[in-house]
Amino acid sequence: HNGEATYKTQTHIHIMKTAIIFACLLAVAFARPNPDAEIVKQDSDVGPESYQFAVETSDGTRKEESGKLNNVGSDHESLAVSGSFSWTDEKTGEKFTVTYVADENGFQPQGAHLPVAPAV
Repeated sequence: HNGEATYKTQTHIHIMKTAIIFACLLAVAFARPNPDAEIVKQDSDVGPESYQFAVETSDGTRKEESGKLNNVGSDHESLAVSGSFSWTDEKTGEKFTVTYVADENGFQPQGAHLPVAPAV
């Protein structure tokens, strides 16, 4: 069982590293859509089983996200992520915000400007 526990621990570390790298790349990509915008706020906290970050640029674009590894060490280990991002349309001045959850049920975005699937 010791080998199995080591394998699960290594898998757990790999999943978290992959998620953190993805989240950081997404934050950097998201933070620089406007070449004239500068990062005015950037916070992050990365742990072995969770992470969180927030980025805000001078053009008002914001991204916040947190993730947590659930069922650590079990066969049902999964990453649950929640967050939001917002931006202002340069032409209309309208502000858009999307909140989301991404977990074992997939990516679930919500926003006033997004269509909603009809109830089944």
